[in-house]
Amino acid sequence: MNWSEQVVLVTGGTGSFGKKFIEIMLRQYHAKKLVIFSRDELKQHDMRASGFDHSSLRYFIGDVRDQARLERALTGVTVVIHAAALKQVPACEYNPFEAIQTNIIGGRNVIDAAINQGVRRILALSSDKAVNPINLYGATKLCAEKMFVQANAYAGAQDTRFSCARYGNVVGSRGSVIPSSARKARSPSPIRA
Repeated sequence: MNWSEQVVLVTGGTGSFGKKFIEIMLRQYHAKKLVIFSRDELKQHDMRASGFDHSSLRYFIGDVRDQARLERALTGVTVVIHAAALKQVPACEYNPFEAIQTNIIGGRNVIDAAINQGVRRILALSSDKAVNPINLYGATKLCAEKMFVQANAYAGAQDTRFSCARYGNVVGSRGSVIPSSARKARSPSPIRA
């Protein structure tokens, strides 16, 4: 793929994955345009202020729950990295309708908008928690995976292809259990008499 000809949109582009992905794209691949799609204007402002202010970058406020906004954002886009999700297990358990709205319905909106706009390649990020899920987060990601794989049939003869990638807990990402586990392991145990 010739990245200099690609217009790439990242949903959840201000998250841990999105920021690292954008950093690597700017440094190594030089896409024609990189669109950061997220619902948080403060995170977009902070990202721009922290040095993500390249001429190829565009910041687009929107929510994957809003298909019309996604369709507007995907106009002219050739590649989508779908990283937007509610990822915190306790938050998903306490707010199941919100997790379903974002992780499942939001995924469907990305699929429909991408097909409608003729996006060529879509990669949905999933989680190791989608393997035999024991919590709602894993269950919603498993559902999303199945939708993205089946979307290849929905695309029909169009040159639109969907794929998924799973990854696990990332050190240093927001909400990662690795730093909290490491802190617990380093903290001194109480002195017992």
